[in-house]
Amino acid sequence: MATTTAHEPKGKHQSKKATASGWIGSALEYYDFFIYATAAALIFPQIFFPKGDPQIAIIASLATYGVGYVARPIGAVLLGHWGDTHGRKTVLILCMFLMGFSTIAVGLLPTYDQVGLWAPALLVVLRLIQGFAVAGEISGASSMILEHAPFGRRGFFASFTLQGVQAGQIMAAAVFLPLAHYMDKDAFNSWGWRIPFLLSFIVIVAGYIIRKEVEETPAFAEVDKSAKVPKAPVIQAVTESWGDMLRVLLCSLMNVIPVVATIFGAAYAVQPGYGINFEKDIYLWIPVMGNILAVIVIPFVGNLSDKVGRRLPIVVGAIGSGLLSFGYLYAISIHNVPLAIVMSLLMWGVVYQGYNAVFPSFYPEMFPTRTRVSGMAISQNIGTAITALLPALFVAVAPPGAANIPLTVGAITLAICAIAAISAWTARETYRVHMNDLGTPDAVPVDKLEYDRLREQTLASARMAKAAA
Repeated sequence: MATTTAHEPKGKHQSKKATASGWIGSALEYYDFFIYATAAALIFPQIFFPKGDPQIAIIASLATYGVGYVARPIGAVLLGHWGDTHGRKTVLILCMFLMGFSTIAVGLLPTYDQVGLWAPALLVVLRLIQGFAVAGEISGASSMILEHAPFGRRGFFASFTLQGVQAGQIMAAAVFLPLAHYMDKDAFNSWGWRIPFLLSFIVIVAGYIIRKEVEETPAFAEVDKSAKVPKAPVIQAVTESWGDMLRVLLCSLMNVIPVVATIFGAAYAVQPGYGINFEKDIYLWIPVMGNILAVIVIPFVGNLSDKVGRRLPIVVGAIGSGLLSFGYLYAISIHNVPLAIVMSLLMWGVVYQGYNAVFPSFYPEMFPTRTRVSGMAISQNIGTAITALLPALFVAVAPPGAANIPLTVGAITLAICAIAAISAWTARETYRVHMNDLGTPDAVPVDKLEYDRLREQTLASARMAKAAA
């Protein structure tokens, strides 16, 4: 009969500390990443680019936002290598410092009027560093939490990585939107917009204090001690796990749902060319409402994946949110604001979380400890970078004046979601596989009855520890 320690790494498991570190680190890093997106739309066109043509300035500003996604695959290769050779803890601290200092630097940048073309050039460089840094965050945090989590609870604990990401987006809106709304326009344009960026100093201090308290994961420590750390984990991941890397890449195309909800959906609803003319304020709040709902839903879905497996929630989330995209876009087309909000919240805030809450455990469980960060980071960031091209594709196939826009864009969205669902379903089910056996093609999962017994044993221990505290 299997025991809770069979095929599990020995050593100190800091489940709660690792989860708290992963949560707050992801929240703070994505706060940094998304305040840039807000500023790129609200203020950067006026202060960092030539004032001759406002349309060109807007396009150039949004392009600097996009270069962050270009840098992500590069960051994934280098930071994935670092995480698999030097440890999860060190790569997360490195990501935090890179993101924090580059964000503070944006808040200190001189404007176009002060230094000319150096202003947009420096802005692009700092955005590239941001994109580079964020590429290692989710894979590093997911791996760290997963490897500290007890057997039978990996899905629940790892889901907090993405809860942190959603919380970071809420924090970005909570800091930026009140400043933009209540401050005098001249004061906001002059110095007020810099406040959210300079607050990133808190990111560095708070993140470092929390992350230095977490010890390296027992799984990586065992690999390191046994001298099995690969010299080239990227090459090893590609040669040994290329099939799973392809699955992760295709599953990561699920980022199409946030694209439909917050980028194309917003343009379709508010841009004059489409003739819908919703109030812009409504669409500033849809991401906030969606993220608040997601923060609530994510732990429940993560816990569910520990009971029924990783694949089923992802497949249901993919197909369900793809189908709901038709209803969301149709609600916009008939100018029904309440229905559009409800459909968006269902699609993105609830059903999409079947994927979003589970991939932080599903992806790293596909790979062995020695190549886990590299395998996940590279494939996920390539997939996410591809979805950054989707807004342009949607506008190309469904431009203003086109017929059946909801049907056209909805069909593409559903097709992409179906690809992700099929990719997930072809993967091995991993929730009942012990930590040291993950990434092994012939790994034998624990019998379902025995797994349930071990999981209940873990839950009972947690309840006793909580009662004693």
